[in-house]
Amino acid sequence: MNYWLLRSEPDAYGWDDLIRDGGTEWNGVRNYTARNFLKEMQPGDQAIFYHSNTEKAAVGVMEITRAWQPDGDDGKWASVAVKPVAKLARPVPLADIKAEPRLKELEMIRQSRLSVTPVRAAEWKVLMEMGS
Repeated sequence: MNYWLLRSEPDAYGWDDLIRDGGTEWNGVRNYTARNFLKEMQPGDQAIFYHSNTEKAAVGVMEITRAWQPDGDDGKWASVAVKPVAKLARPVPLADIKAEPRLKELEMIRQSRLSVTPVRAAEWKVLMEMGS
């Protein structure tokens, strides 16, 4: 299993929307690097749902339920299907993520403009500890 972090603006589509819908198509990603990460995802992989812009915090855990499919009229982009697994007991703010030495190599920090990034297993464990 691989781990990921997927970012969304909560006023556009947030954790509560995902819970209400029971799952969603993670589409609309228009960055080649992020698209390539989406193409690597497999059913059963886990992903952190991160609220960007206003809240700036990890808020829940999702599961990838379908591998990538083409997204957009030209088919050069990718989307995956996700479903909620669990809300984190406490949101993990960006400031706390940046302050945690064990997360200094987290791709979300290193490539801060990407909405889709991988998370290493050791980093996942730390993030889960911080959110419990």
